[in-house]
Amino acid sequence: MAPRTRSRLSTALLAPALALGATVGLASAPAQAAVWNSCDQWGNTTLNGYTLYNNIWGSGTGSQCIWANSGTNWGVWANHPNTGGIKSYPNAKKVVNKPITSLASLSSGYNVTVPSSGAYNTAYDIWDTGYKYKVMLWVNKTGAVGPLGSSQGSVTLGGSTWSVYKGNNGSNDVFSFIRSSNSSSGTVNILPILKWIKDTKGWFGNVTIGDVQFGYEITSSSGGLDFTTNSLTVSSS
Repeated sequence: MAPRTRSRLSTALLAPALALGATVGLASAPAQAAVWNSCDQWGNTTLNGYTLYNNIWGSGTGSQCIWANSGTNWGVWANHPNTGGIKSYPNAKKVVNKPITSLASLSSGYNVTVPSSGAYNTAYDIWDTGYKYKVMLWVNKTGAVGPLGSSQGSVTLGGSTWSVYKGNNGSNDVFSFIRSSNSSSGTVNILPILKWIKDTKGWFGNVTIGDVQFGYEITSSSGGLDFTTNSLTVSSS
């Protein structure tokens, strides 16, 4: 993964000011879009406690449309050229806003239908409230994509075995956990992963976890590909 010059989350939130004049082609949203859909570069809405972003933030993009029946049942149609570089990260976000030591639990369940072609990963982006640190949990990947930074070995945490990478994108420290095998559904116990980073590795302290995002980091999807989140839950206490 090439180093990034900006945070995906910050770009999405500040889109009206930072749109950079990019032009995104329009396409018809799927028929599933019973509640909401958008083909806007920074299209976003909030449904039953989750905020959805179309979030087309890269360069050399094509067309992309997001649709939602709810905050936890949504999808994306994307047609991005195979020119290298990440094009977008459409996602659903749940706000947590708790320090790690104040969390008794933090977990998420997912069920997705993703294409067998293209280049992308399905990943969680977990941010602290200061947007200094980002924890990525890749649950599946296809095509020529890879994590930022250097290998830190492997670890079994949160119900899966992960290859761990540590890097910096110019704006944030990024800790990437790549699942040892692709998964289209499952449950991730996120809190032990955060505690391992904090207590075992010392890569950050008792940071306040702000946002848990789940979505698709798309590098290419030539011809138009569908990415569907059949169900998603993010729970904390």
